[in-house]
Amino acid sequence: MKNVFETLTERGFIKQLTHEGLEELLAKEKVSFYIGFDPTADSLHVGHFVALMAMAHMQRAGHKPIVLLGGGTAMIGDPTGKSDMRKMMTTETIDHNVAQFRKQIGRFLDFSEDAPNGAIMVDNAEWLRPLNYIEFLREVGVHFSVNRMITAECYKRRMEKGLTFLEFNYMLMQSYDFLELNKRYGCKLEMGGDDQWSNILGGADLIRRKERKEAYGLTFKLLLKSDGNKMGKTEGGAVWLDAEKTSPYEFFQYWRNVDDADVKNCMLLLTFMPVEEIEEWCSLKDAEINKAKEKLAYEITKQVHGEQAAEQAMAAARALFAGGAESAAVPSTTITAAELEENKLVIDMMAKLGLSKSRGEGRRLISGGGVYVNGEKVTNEFAELSAADIQDGAIMLRKGKKVFHKVIIEG
Repeated sequence: MKNVFETLTERGFIKQLTHEGLEELLAKEKVSFYIGFDPTADSLHVGHFVALMAMAHMQRAGHKPIVLLGGGTAMIGDPTGKSDMRKMMTTETIDHNVAQFRKQIGRFLDFSEDAPNGAIMVDNAEWLRPLNYIEFLREVGVHFSVNRMITAECYKRRMEKGLTFLEFNYMLMQSYDFLELNKRYGCKLEMGGDDQWSNILGGADLIRRKERKEAYGLTFKLLLKSDGNKMGKTEGGAVWLDAEKTSPYEFFQYWRNVDDADVKNCMLLLTFMPVEEIEEWCSLKDAEINKAKEKLAYEITKQVHGEQAAEQAMAAARALFAGGAESAAVPSTTITAAELEENKLVIDMMAKLGLSKSRGEGRRLISGGGVYVNGEKVTNEFAELSAADIQDGAIMLRKGKKVFHKVIIEG
C-alpha cells in the first residue's frame, strides 16, 4: 500500500512539516492524529472539507483520526488571520454549534468502535473550561517565549489593531490540546490549515520539551482559487456543508461553475478520484472542460450530501442548462447582449421576464432571500448581471424554490 504521506503529497495537500521523520513514521506504524474544529458557526463550510478529506485519506491508510471539537478554544476565539477580535459567543451557542458539528462530521469518517483505527470525537471543553489558570501557567506557560510568540504569523493582523491578552492565550490553549491528546490517546500528529502553522508548531514543541516524546505537525495548503483568493465564498456568503444553509443544488452549481484553472486542484483535494483519472479529465480543452466541471461537482456533492442528492442536483443542472427535451418545462427568453446591458439590474431583468410585477417587488424578493442567479443567492437589491454570469450561453434566474427562467443570450 502507498504511504499516505505520498498520497497527500501527490494530491497537493502538504504545505509544511514541523519536524523531520514524519514520512518514515507514517510508513512504519499506525499513528493517532488529530485536527481541531472550532465551532464558530452552526455548520462546517468548504474550508473544513479539505481537512476532513485529509483525515479520510489518513484513516483509509490505517491511521486513527481524533476529531477535536473546540468547545473550549471557541470561548477565546482564534485570532489567526483576523484584523478584528472575534465576537464572543455564549456557552449555549458554542454547545449548540458543537452538537451541529458532531452530526455533520459523523458522515465523513468511520467511527466504528470495533475498528482498530475507528475515529473518535472529543470536545476540549472537557479539560479547558475547568482549567486552573495558575496551574496552567506553571505547567504550560513556562515553555513559551513571549518574544517568539509575538512574531508568529497567526498574530500579525491582530497586532496592527491591538492584540488582546485573551487572544494571546489561544496558542497556549491549542498547544495544550495536543499535549492532552498525547497523554490520553497517544496522539503524535496534529494536522490543519497552513494558517495554523504557529499554533501547531507550538503544540509539537510543547510535547517534545515537556514529555520528551516525538510529536509532529503537518499543515495543508489552503483551498485557494488560481487568482490567490480563498475558495468557498459567494456573494451570499460561505458555501456551507449543511443542506439547510447551502442546498445540494446550490452546492453542485458552485463547483460546476469554478474557473477552468481550478478544476484539477479541486479534484485532487476534494474527491477520491484516482490521480490518473483526474489527469484524463483535466486534459479536456475549451468547451469540453465543462464535462470535467460536472464530474467535479457530482463527486464533491456525493461526498457531502450523498449519491441521491448528487444525482438530483446534476439532473436539475442538466435540465436547466442542457437545452434539450429535458429542459422543455423551464421557460426561456432569448435576448441580445444589448438587451442584457439595458436590463443589467437583476430587478429589471426579473420585471422584464415577468418574475416580478415591479422593481419594488423585485427588491422585496431579494431582501427576503428568494432570488438566485445561476444557483447563487442574490443579496444586493441592486445587483447587476454581466457577461461573467453567462454560462453555456445562458443565465438562469430563480424565484423561490421552484420558479426558474432561462435567459439565452444571442451572439
